[in-house]
Amino acid sequence: MAPKSGSRAVGIAASDATERSQLCGAVVRADRVVDEVVFATCTTGGSDATAACCTLLDSLDRPDVQWILVAGVAPAWFNIVDLAALADHADRPVIAVSFEDSDGLETPLREQFDGEELARRLERYRRLPGRKRVSVGDDDVFVRAVGIADDEAAEVVTAFTPDGSGRPEPLRVARLIARAGRQQFLTENEKTEH
Repeated sequence: MAPKSGSRAVGIAASDATERSQLCGAVVRADRVVDEVVFATCTTGGSDATAACCTLLDSLDRPDVQWILVAGVAPAWFNIVDLAALADHADRPVIAVSFEDSDGLETPLREQFDGEELARRLERYRRLPGRKRVSVGDDDVFVRAVGIADDEAAEVVTAFTPDGSGRPEPLRVARLIARAGRQQFLTENEKTEH
């Protein structure tokens, strides 16, 4: 069933810095109205992205939200989100959306990590559902869905993507606000260091 204009999704996107990544959760209706935004952080190169996403959702406490959209699966330099755990925590479908075709993360993970760090990341990455190509206007995005059929996930992504943008509005808004939040944090830290 395609989302109605008042249907809501939370978009979660990150903006990475050297040690911490600023995450933003943005509640956006299918008619493009932004309802609410919240922030959380996770460690760059860490393993706490899933917990940070859960913190965002807990802060929002929005039972009216029907879907969780996540920008990619590895924000903050391979800090992989466990989509199934996030869907369980949220008790609603999670749809991860990426914007570039790729051969996956196994090779980059092997180039950057070894030992237990590599094993943990590979195990989490291999549990993710496969990516499906979804055409939105003139663009393609790549979707991983948990708790929702692939064709329904494609309908949700399409319904929340304005013509010509190539990016679902909840993720576009969350990305912009995460960047602004990260920049504000960096600016405030520079002031306190001087």
